[in-house]
Amino acid sequence: MEREKIVIGITQGDINGIGYEVILKTLSESRVLDAFVPVIYGSPKVAAFHRKQLDIQGINLNIINSVEELNPKRINIINCSDDEIKVELGRSTVEAGKAAFAALEQATEDLKKGALDAIVTAPINKKNIQSADFHFPGHTEYLEEKFGTGTPSLMLLMNDVMRVAVVTGHIPVAEVSNAITKELIIEKLLVFNKSLKEDFMIVRPRIAVLGLNPHAGDEGVIGDEEQKTIIPALKEAEKQGVVCVGPYAADGFFGSGQFSKFDGILAMYHDQGLIPFKSISMDSGVNFTAGLSVIRTSPAHGTACDLAGKNMASEDSFRQAIYTACDIYQNRMINKEITANPLKVEKRVERGGRVE
Repeated sequence: MEREKIVIGITQGDINGIGYEVILKTLSESRVLDAFVPVIYGSPKVAAFHRKQLDIQGINLNIINSVEELNPKRINIINCSDDEIKVELGRSTVEAGKAAFAALEQATEDLKKGALDAIVTAPINKKNIQSADFHFPGHTEYLEEKFGTGTPSLMLLMNDVMRVAVVTGHIPVAEVSNAITKELIIEKLLVFNKSLKEDFMIVRPRIAVLGLNPHAGDEGVIGDEEQKTIIPALKEAEKQGVVCVGPYAADGFFGSGQFSKFDGILAMYHDQGLIPFKSISMDSGVNFTAGLSVIRTSPAHGTACDLAGKNMASEDSFRQAIYTACDIYQNRMINKEITANPLKVEKRVERGGRVE
């Protein structure tokens, strides 16, 4: 049955960071329930602690046992944690890691069965969440294992002026060069191109591709990855219908404002793309995992434990992550509708020498 409003699952992230602060500040806005139905996966006890600590007014939580009990006119919260859970603001604890994973696991299960339209994940501590059940560098890789479509997922950071994706994500810098292959670049470009069309409704996306080396290798003088790997990948991707240009020297590309001329930017590694992105848009940027069968967004910042409990964290990025998830859901529905073939082929029969 079609829902009247989009249902967004929100995972609590690390309980000792700023996750609950940005969640509660966002959901305390008076008109938030006009746009979507929020379901927080976390702990009513922890939420109450943070609400009191931060003196956040105007928000009441509807405690439910499962997503099937949600009230579309309330801010719902499902308890995923032990009632004895302890908040230790600004500290990294094993208990906080377990609580973050428990919320993520239950939310993704509800997403898998179609009870949610999208999830927005508050930041996790990538170290304390590690366990036998969670052995991933971050959300992106965990979600790819659960909701992958047969091609690599794509970490995509976006704001009002740019969309930056990365070929390699959470891997050591020393491993980047060996990890970048012609095949991987082509796969990422195809996923990026498809996402720009279906998730952002761009008819013919233009993608800029950055080089790996300083000055994009200076024609082989400072490294040959551009000549041997990146350029051949671009040529092959063009044959498959992707409009891609490059490789560009990263410093000049961002410094000159050239990024404003493209619908998407593909960086070779994490910091190459995310440092300029976050320099421009740390407070309002959104992280979107493209290439999955589901919709997941998150704020562009981390747990910011140094700000925990101080009422100093900005909720702008988290708010934008929620509304981006809503927009992408609507775009996918529109794309599905306009690409469906409404014409039915009827079997034609011959009667009396005539074909009817």
